[in-house]
Amino acid sequence: MALKVRDVAAEAIFCSCLQPSDEPIPEQVRGVVANIARIKGCRRCADEVAQEFGDHPETAAPRMRWARSLADDAYPPRRTR
Repeated sequence: MALKVRDVAAEAIFCSCLQPSDEPIPEQVRGVVANIARIKGCRRCADEVAQEFGDHPETAAPRMRWARSLADDAYPPRRTR
């Protein structure tokens, strides 16, 4: 199964120190995603997300919704002609 950039980005955002109160702009989000992906890698981010959903589902779900929203804004779908 191929990973989608926005899915990987959402997991990296989830694992980052970004907070909703930071109100990051897309350029900041892309920088954080690149940094987290380089440091932790996709697998470690996915492991951390799974751990948080197992340990704290009540806070993990809202954080992932927020992370996905940021990823969607920072990595909009490409338009085809």
